[in-house]
Amino acid sequence: MHPLAQKLNETIEKNSPHLHEMLSDLGKLIYFPKDGILSQSAEAKAKAKTYNATIGTALENGQPMHLKVIQDTLSAYAPKDLYEYAPPAGKPELRTAWRSKLLVENPSLSGKSYGNPIVTNALTHGLSIVADLFAGPGDAVIIPDKNWENYELTFSIRRGAEMVYYPLYNEDRKFNDAGLKDAILAQKEKGKAIVVLNFPNNPTGYTPGAEEGRKIVEAVKAGAEAGINVVVVTDDAYFGLFFEDSLHESLFGSLAGLHPRVLAIKVDGATKEEYVWGFRVGFITYSDPNEAVLAALEQKTMGIIRATISSGPHPSQTFVLKAIQSPDFDLQRAEKYQIMKGRANKVKAVLDSGKYGEAWDYYPFNSGYFMCLKLKTVTAEQLRLHLLDQYGVGTIALGETDLRVAFSCIEEANVEHLFDLIHSGVQDLEKVSAK
Repeated sequence: MHPLAQKLNETIEKNSPHLHEMLSDLGKLIYFPKDGILSQSAEAKAKAKTYNATIGTALENGQPMHLKVIQDTLSAYAPKDLYEYAPPAGKPELRTAWRSKLLVENPSLSGKSYGNPIVTNALTHGLSIVADLFAGPGDAVIIPDKNWENYELTFSIRRGAEMVYYPLYNEDRKFNDAGLKDAILAQKEKGKAIVVLNFPNNPTGYTPGAEEGRKIVEAVKAGAEAGINVVVVTDDAYFGLFFEDSLHESLFGSLAGLHPRVLAIKVDGATKEEYVWGFRVGFITYSDPNEAVLAALEQKTMGIIRATISSGPHPSQTFVLKAIQSPDFDLQRAEKYQIMKGRANKVKAVLDSGKYGEAWDYYPFNSGYFMCLKLKTVTAEQLRLHLLDQYGVGTIALGETDLRVAFSCIEEANVEHLFDLIHSGVQDLEKVSAK
């Protein structure tokens, strides 16, 4: 084992032995090279006043070399904020701005100890870092039965973890905290569990209410009190898109500092929050009461980043930073929120009209981008293909009965027509099966 990795492990083990037990084999081996090209280049950037011949970029007239055909389209930005490599942990000003934003939007973080957000190449990359640092063969990753399919690729296929499922909803059509608690406690023999909480949920668009949130936190704490080390990840991809009386904060604030056996990690990003999907700017934030542990986790995360993508794209980080700093940022985001809320409310009104009751039910939703129909008479894949072929309508089939509809990309005026077409598709298939 490299001495730097050993030193990081010793720091973590000394200050948080349970966290040390949570690390995967890769998580224990990884480190950020302090004596490598990046560290030497950083030192040279500060001291090499005559010539700095360290980093693999090209300079011209004292600024990063660039093509006019590119710079002409980005003239509002200085070349130094576009063309140079961003640091592995991300643009420092952006990290600071995002940390401030977290506290404003999540008052429950007040007084909690958490690290500076580290920039990732959007949320999938952040989840991949979690998997690399904490998941290994046989480790249990606990997610609801209605989930984003990429979790399996990220945790199971890449890292060999075992996916453990529980029903998302209970008999009262609320979040199934009892199912979550049972799934965590079932890992008693392993002594470790990785829990992924995704609210608003993809694919259902569901966010728990305050009491449900309290019970989720209690379920995680019960696992810790039973001697299970719990890595709990809040996948906050759709954060802020809360349209009804649900939680309007991330559970990260309530989970931070919950118990010595609980490591809370927040994965979020500008991707959906700021409507910049192609920018690929995300963040991973750790909570721990010990500053040395937070620093060690940052070093290990930087090691993973260095070993995979080296660093994230600089231009998109600059664009997001400038947006956050703009005095018009909050107003413009509020305008888009109202459009999204209008679409969600319209979907619910249309579905509650009584026109489609014989064809489907729908799962509770109150937030995010999506909702799911539960089909009664036809299979989801059969309907998906028929809608594509006969009506030019795209939807996502999930299992036998569930059809995901992304209302995020449907203008409010078109919502009723969309569901009328889906209903027509169901009726077409019913006629065929009746023959």
